[in-house]
Amino acid sequence: MSKERLYIFDTTLRDGAQTAGIEFSLEDKISIVGLLERLGVDYIEGGYPGANPIDTEFFSEKRTKQARFTAFGMTKRAGRSAANDPGVQGLLNSSAEATCFVAKAWDEQVRVALEISPEENLANLIDTVQASVAANKETMIDCEHFFDGFKANPDYALSCVLGAIDAGARWVVLCDTNGGTMPSEIAEIVRKVVAVVPGDKIGIHAHDDTGQAVANTLAAVEAGARQVQGTLNGIGERCGNANLITLIPTLALKPVFANQFSLSISDEQLANLTQVSRAFDDRLNRAPERQSPYVGASAFTTKAGIHASALAKDFSSYEHVPPESVGNERAILVSQQAGKSNLLSALARHGIPVEKDDPRLNTLLSNVKDRESRGYSYDGADASFAILARRVLGILPHFFTVTSFRASVEQRVDDAGTLDALTEAVVKIRIDDELLMSVAEGNGPVNALDLALRKDLGKYSDRIGDMELVDFKVRILNGGTGAVTRVLVESRDASGERWYTIGVSPNIIDASFEALYESITYKLLKTEAAQSLVAM
Repeated sequence: MSKERLYIFDTTLRDGAQTAGIEFSLEDKISIVGLLERLGVDYIEGGYPGANPIDTEFFSEKRTKQARFTAFGMTKRAGRSAANDPGVQGLLNSSAEATCFVAKAWDEQVRVALEISPEENLANLIDTVQASVAANKETMIDCEHFFDGFKANPDYALSCVLGAIDAGARWVVLCDTNGGTMPSEIAEIVRKVVAVVPGDKIGIHAHDDTGQAVANTLAAVEAGARQVQGTLNGIGERCGNANLITLIPTLALKPVFANQFSLSISDEQLANLTQVSRAFDDRLNRAPERQSPYVGASAFTTKAGIHASALAKDFSSYEHVPPESVGNERAILVSQQAGKSNLLSALARHGIPVEKDDPRLNTLLSNVKDRESRGYSYDGADASFAILARRVLGILPHFFTVTSFRASVEQRVDDAGTLDALTEAVVKIRIDDELLMSVAEGNGPVNALDLALRKDLGKYSDRIGDMELVDFKVRILNGGTGAVTRVLVESRDASGERWYTIGVSPNIIDASFEALYESITYKLLKTEAAQSLVAM
């Protein structure tokens, strides 16, 4: 029997951006797209072109390779045509392949919030869909307040769905906007909708205000919805959105769904789940939730002795799915073996061939666990892991040695009485028998060290000419005067590749320099590998 297709729609960069305390930079958005593409989602909603400079710049070019690049916006305003509405035209003229317009589906909200008639709201919806379809965009409508609207006036809520479909919308998404609807209500209402509209045109967008966004989403799927919307790690306004990190493996691995539905996400991509979740938290500069389903550090950890005994005989006693299926590992009895499987996968990703019985793997695993206990986190710093692995395995080329570095900040008062800070860095390196010293001024000690380190790399200088530091994040891992600092550095080059390195130290300058040093080392590894391919 052929399986029905389920589509995964990510709105981390749009609805997730409503999270209190989260502000995505352009570089954040580009990086997060890379994480999402590793998972293999079908749609990535990038934001609202025209609403702010970052979103407008983000949509100036296509940012996805596989996923449908989607722009979000509002249906046209009352009193003007879609052709004369700047918001609508911003989406239609963007690089997005798909558009998702929000429209109210609760007649009371239409009257109170929009101060127009329900009939005019419906006409605006239809005109906007028709304009988007005419612009050759795959068109979606988010029916805001749909479930509350359906309970208050089912005829009007359904008229919004039918109007969008008749106008040419590919998807109509039913939104539990205030997150208060119960799973049984979701299921009942979705069944009534798919009785008149094909389920393969209906999506679900749930909020987590009662802690049931995932349950509500699954209830909608069982009732007939075929597009699932959510965010990485469940971020979102108020209590968040449906968590795709929980939804995706549930849909892919649980027989009640997996036997009936297919996803675009392969087993190999599903095995990236834990790393993507943790790398995303690193990007947000926050600690991953240890007890998160599937991906948390405690998700497959068992402490009780009787449980350990049962696990030794049958892992399924206390594991509902194999931890390696989502890229996680069990932390009991055979944690060394589980850790090895993760290492082998990561090594293969970096093109480092190692046999599973190679004794060096034990040394590498021990190194990783020791360093992570001291504050390192390699889920969000893959380039640093590649360097550590090569170093432990004895295959890291020796490019240069840093003999010393220092950074100083001097406050100066100019003739006008203005206080300025001058930051200077000095770096000494040795390449073969040559000792080189570089001095640079920068906008703060990290920038000065970065400029000084890259100012003169001798025979390697031409290899790093196109490299630049893109982002720099600092996190304090514990409090007090002995606090440990973790620094995450993002770099890129002309190829478009981005890589992430990490440094950890009680001294923020030392941690920063470690991450900068490894970033350059990784770039040199890349160029050496490229030169080897040319030579072949």
